[in-house]
Amino acid sequence: MKSTVETLSPTRVRLSVEVPFADLDEHLRQAYRTIGEQVRVPGFRPGKVPQRLIDQRIGRPAVLEEAAREAIPQHYLAAVREHEVKVLGPPSVEITKLDEADEFAFTAEVDIRPEITLPDLTGLSATVDELSVPDEEVDEQVGSLRDRFATLKGVERPAQDGDFVQIDLVASVNGEEVPGGSASGVSHEVGSKKLLDGLDEALVGMSAGESKTFVTQLVGGDYAGQDADVSVAVKTVRERELPELNEDFAQLASEFDTLDELREDVRTRVEQMKRAQQAYQARDKVLEALREATEVPAPEGVVAEEVDYRRQAMADQLERIGSTLEDYFTETGKSEEEFASELTDSATEDVRTQILLDAIADAEEVGVDDTELTQEVVTRAQQSGMAPQEYADQLQRSGQLRAIVADVRRGKALAIVVDRASITDTAGNAVDLSALRQAPDEAVEADVAEGAGDK
Repeated sequence: MKSTVETLSPTRVRLSVEVPFADLDEHLRQAYRTIGEQVRVPGFRPGKVPQRLIDQRIGRPAVLEEAAREAIPQHYLAAVREHEVKVLGPPSVEITKLDEADEFAFTAEVDIRPEITLPDLTGLSATVDELSVPDEEVDEQVGSLRDRFATLKGVERPAQDGDFVQIDLVASVNGEEVPGGSASGVSHEVGSKKLLDGLDEALVGMSAGESKTFVTQLVGGDYAGQDADVSVAVKTVRERELPELNEDFAQLASEFDTLDELREDVRTRVEQMKRAQQAYQARDKVLEALREATEVPAPEGVVAEEVDYRRQAMADQLERIGSTLEDYFTETGKSEEEFASELTDSATEDVRTQILLDAIADAEEVGVDDTELTQEVVTRAQQSGMAPQEYADQLQRSGQLRAIVADVRRGKALAIVVDRASITDTAGNAVDLSALRQAPDEAVEADVAEGAGDK
C-alpha cells in the first residue's frame, strides 16, 4: 500500500491511497459471500450461489466495488497511522481507481485537529471579584433560616401581603361555571403571585367571611385566553409569627448553643460558597484569556455536525413538551436564520475550546485513569437517576464512553491552565483556587464539553 497526504486547509487534509489489487483477494471473497446471501437464484440456497452466476446477475463491477468498500476502512486507518493524522469526524471517501489488472485507489478527505501554537500558560492572568461577607448577607441567611421556623397565627383583621389565607374559588365565563374551575380550601400566601393574575390584589383588604369577584384571563382548558369572573371567598386569615433571635432559636435551628455561634457558622458557609463562585469565575476568565491568546481554526465539518446535533436535540426536547421549532420561532420572534447563526456561533466556540484543551492535554501528557473515569461515570449516573452499572453499560453500547474520557481529560487540562495562571481579586490579593482544583471535570463539563462529545 502507498499513501500520501495533502493539506487542503489548516483543518482538513486529503489522503490518497493506492492498494495492489492482490490485496483485495480476501475482501473479494467476502463480497461474494455477502452478495450471495442477498440474491435469490432458483436451485441454489442463499449463500451457495456460484460466483459466475453472481457476476451474471449482479455484474462483476458491482462485486469489485463492494470488495473495495469493505477494504477501505482497513487501509484508511493504516494511512492515518502512517502519517500521524489527528482526525476529527468521519472521512468523505471516493474510489478513484478499480483495475483488476493493476490496483485500486481511493481518496479520503477528513477534518483534522489543527496545529496550534500554545501560549505560555504562566503568562495568563485574570482578575476576579474580591471575596467579602458583609453582616447584611449573614443577617439575610439567618433571616431565611428564621422563616423556616415561623408559625402561623390566626388574626382578626383584613389580609395583607405576606399573610396566609384559606380560600374558595369559583370561575365562570358568561355566567356559566368553568368545568374544573372551582377549588375549595386552597392555602395561599398573599402577594406570592402563585395563582391567578389579579387574585393577590383582590385579597388585600379582605377579612375572613368576605367574598369578592375579580376578572382574570384563563391560561388553560377549553376557555384558555378568555376573561373569566372569579369569585373568591376568604375562610381564614393567618399571619406568620417569627421566633425570637436568641439562644433558644439557635438551639432549635442548629447544633449550636448560642446565636453568635450560629451566625459564625452561617458566615463560614457563605464564605465557602463565595470562594467556590470566585474560583469558577477565575476559571471562566482564564479560559477566556487563553482563547484570546491562541489562534484556533474550527473545522467546518465538525462544526456543521455539532450544529445538526444541537438542532435535533432541541427539536426532540420541544417535541417532548408538545411543541415544535416553528412554535419556538413564533414565540421568541427569532427567524430560522438567526437561530441557525446562534447555533453556529456557539458550536464554533465550543469546538475551538475543545481543540485547544485537547492540545494542552497532549502537551502536558494528561491521561485519565480508571478511578477518575469511574468517578465521572458514577457522578453522571446519579445526575441522570440511573444505576452506575446500567449507565456505564449504556455508554458502552452507544460508543459514548470515549467521549466521557475526553471530557475528563479536558477538565484536567483546564485545571492545569488555571493553576499556572496569575489570578488576583480586585483588591490585589492572590486567589485560593482549591475549590476549583477539587472539581475540575465538573467545571469543564458545564461550560466547554456540553453536547459536543468527543471530537
